[in-house]
Amino acid sequence: MTITLYGIKNCDTVRKARTWLTERGVAYNFHDYKVEGIERFRLKAWCDELGWELLLNRASTTFRKLPQVDKKNLNKTKSISLMLTVPSIIKRPVIDLGKRRLVGFNTNTYAETIK
Repeated sequence: MTITLYGIKNCDTVRKARTWLTERGVAYNFHDYKVEGIERFRLKAWCDELGWELLLNRASTTFRKLPQVDKKNLNKTKSISLMLTVPSIIKRPVIDLGKRRLVGFNTNTYAETIK
């Protein structure tokens, strides 16, 4: 199984996830949103699977700094466009396990799911 961890290199939560994977000898590819961006089709598929509400990190400083007009009347289409434009508002990390995605860092979920 090829695992891809999506996030931002300097994010503390992404660092925790990367450390957790490395300490357990789990091989993974790292995809940095700030460097590589994110493809519309992939983000849309994640939103279809997980819900845009889970992926949009409304608690982030970046989101809070957005103009009010960008934060009003959010829906799936508007949120996807916003996340493509400002990928640092995508909740991190997203781990793609092939048939399943995990969002955020939770040691119990990781231990149960990533073997």
